[in-house]
This record gives sequence, C-alpha cells and structure tokens, in this order.
Amino acid sequence: MTVMENGDAVIQAKQGDKRLTPIGGFLRKTSLDELPQFINVLQGRMSIVGPRPHANAHNEMYRKIIRGYMVRHKVKPGITGWAQVNGYRGETDTVEKMENRVAYDLDYLRNWSLWLDLKIIFLTVVTVLRDKNAY
Repeated sequence: MTVMENGDAVIQAKQGDKRLTPIGGFLRKTSLDELPQFINVLQGRMSIVGPRPHANAHNEMYRKIIRGYMVRHKVKPGITGWAQVNGYRGETDTVEKMENRVAYDLDYLRNWSLWLDLKIIFLTVVTVLRDKNAY
C-alpha cells in the first residue's frame, strides 16, 4: 500500500482500495506481508497465536464502546488468532464485527491450551488458502 500517516483516524484497507499497489495486493492476498512479524515473535514482542493487534486509534475508540476490549492486551498479540480462523479476518467496518472479533479473542483467552494453538495454526493455513477477506 501507499503510505498513510498514522493519526487519530485509521482508515482500514477495503476491497478496491486505491492505496493498494499490485505487489501489495499479492502480498496481502497470500498473507506474505505477515512474514516479517516472525521477527517480532523471535524478539519476544509477539506470539504466533493470540489476539491480533489493532492500531492505537482503534484501541482508543473501541475500548470505550466494547466491553472487555482492553482485556485482549493482557497477552502478547499474535500473528494469527481464534477470531481470524472463525471468519473475522480483514476489515472491521462495523462495531458488530469488532465486537465479534473481541468475543473470539476473549474466548481464546479463557480457553487457551496448546491444542487450541495448534488447531488455530492449522486452520490459519486453510484460511489463508481459501479466504477472500484479505485486501
């Protein structure tokens, strides 16, 4: 994507977004743009599985309107998560979509296990191969 300054309002990528370059579209569609995040995992800043991080402006907005939103920050953010493999990957253009994403994140936190992490990793591979919500 072309550069966008990070301010108070964050505009999420949408289908047909004018900021998307051809190479960027390919990287996003195939999730290859996530590979550099593994450096953060190796440095201990992120986990492979956990709640996906959001922009600071989104954190400030949603913490005021979605109950339990900030509980997601009690654990390291993940490259993939329970919400993403359950259909909440990509744009969250409505409060309802973000509420559902947060509900899955909180469910993950309450029910964490090694087996759940392995299931999420497996489902992530399947999701990346079939999903149409990445743009």
